[in-house]
Amino acid sequence: MRSFCSILLAVFLCAACSPSEKADFIITNANAYTVVEGAPRAEAIAIKKDRILAVGSHEEIQQFATKETDQLDAKGAFVMPGFIEGHGHFSMLGKSLQELNLLKTKSWDEIVELVEEKAKTAKPGEWISGRGWHQEKWTTYPGQTFFGYPDHEKLSAVSPDNPVILIHASGHSLFANAKAMELANISVETIDPKGGAIIRNNQGEAIGVFEERAMYMIRNLHQDYLNTIDPAERQEKWEESIQLASEECLKKGITSFQDAGSSFKEIEDYTKMAENGDLPLRLWAMIRRSSEEMTGKLAAIRTIDAGNHFFTCRAIKTEIDGALGSYGAWLLQEYDDKKDFVGQNTTDLEEVKAIADLAINNDMQLCIHAIGDRGNQEILNMIDQHYDDQADKRWRMEHAQHLAVSDIPRFAELGVIASMQAIHCTSDSPFVVARLGQQRAQEGAYPWRSLLDAGAVVTNGTDAPVEDVDPLASYYASITRKRTDRAEAFFPEQSMTRAEGIYAYTMANAFAAFEEQDKGSLEAGKLADIVILSNDLLTCPEDDILQTDVLYTIVGGKIVYQK
Repeated sequence: MRSFCSILLAVFLCAACSPSEKADFIITNANAYTVVEGAPRAEAIAIKKDRILAVGSHEEIQQFATKETDQLDAKGAFVMPGFIEGHGHFSMLGKSLQELNLLKTKSWDEIVELVEEKAKTAKPGEWISGRGWHQEKWTTYPGQTFFGYPDHEKLSAVSPDNPVILIHASGHSLFANAKAMELANISVETIDPKGGAIIRNNQGEAIGVFEERAMYMIRNLHQDYLNTIDPAERQEKWEESIQLASEECLKKGITSFQDAGSSFKEIEDYTKMAENGDLPLRLWAMIRRSSEEMTGKLAAIRTIDAGNHFFTCRAIKTEIDGALGSYGAWLLQEYDDKKDFVGQNTTDLEEVKAIADLAINNDMQLCIHAIGDRGNQEILNMIDQHYDDQADKRWRMEHAQHLAVSDIPRFAELGVIASMQAIHCTSDSPFVVARLGQQRAQEGAYPWRSLLDAGAVVTNGTDAPVEDVDPLASYYASITRKRTDRAEAFFPEQSMTRAEGIYAYTMANAFAAFEEQDKGSLEAGKLADIVILSNDLLTCPEDDILQTDVLYTIVGGKIVYQK
């Protein structure tokens, strides 16, 4: 006898689809997790064109089959909605695959060796660029350091004639060699810009590290160099980076990507690519420019569902502070390991308020990078004082990493989404207690459980290329708060459940982009964006999560990746 739930599901199927509708594609023999409350499991999925036609038992779904219907036997594999990357940097991910990738480097000497090899083939005057180093994650350290950073001497010695720019994994500091600093006219007399710092030795000389706003002394010079390259060549290189980023995402089960900061040119290019059918996965982007640059221009770039739901730009990105690793997170109290220093307020509150006004006036979401407890508190205060009209604005706090305990309930109260990246917690865990001290780290660092229990929407992502874009690693971090190289968990009482972890990577991210009607769950009428995995993420042994293979990635009913 069919269960009551099966009867309800059959009624739902009949209501959703007329008997005359037939499927183009069916996934059968599936262990499907729908992320639908009340009907979480299913055996088969029918797809018509780019939408899900029906979800149910094998027998129920076969009624939609014809001789022409393609069928994929999932062989009992775990089928779920495609992962939505909730916060990353799409073109930067692609660029990181074109240049020196330093994410997995374990020492300063290893980085110097990579630059040395690159310098052997570099043209005269050509810049050498890379990204991903993090001094707190090295297993061996150089001799003398300043605030944990080495001096530039070794780097400068292996590349005396080619300027070098190496972006920190967080994106909030960089390392430059002597040639780059010479071109930028950096000396002991150079004044630190507001919201930034040049790290110096005991004699006041720059060691090569530039934090937060000081980075632009080097980055602007590097951009000037890039601008000398033929525009057609630059565009070709950019398009190659987008292809590389797309391939990297699709093979990891990501069907949608939320880009945290695009330029006007990139948004124009993404729109054209979507309309021409050239975007392999769905992209949702935030424009990131100053209030002055955006004034009068937002109406022209606000785009929703270009190319049949492949590109949307309906959000603005700004920031209030920097990153914890580079001492840029703006704190209410001083750093435990950098006394009398509370971090960087990188963007004036007046400018953040001006950008918020633009968001209101142009029907755009506001997405604010805030990491430190003071940075988050200042933004919550701004919203509470000026924008708390109870409208469904779905403004987002990007990262929301370190919170004052009293501010945690305010996310739900003010309708602010905590757009978080679980992998940051475990990646940063070796230095968080050193920066914040035991009490602040335990009570307010990456407090997913506390936010969820208070009713907030919590999303997940990787901040790629700050971290690997792999959603399985970030999902594992969200439910275990463990690193792969150590057994102990980082304050495990703040973990998500497995179901919450999947929700954060699917429906929560869809909701955070006003796309929950089209994405985030397996149900009739939604886009057929699906991933098929080798392990059941809800029931497999914890350690097997990281060994899970992506077997298929399906976007709009089409298989776009197959292992």
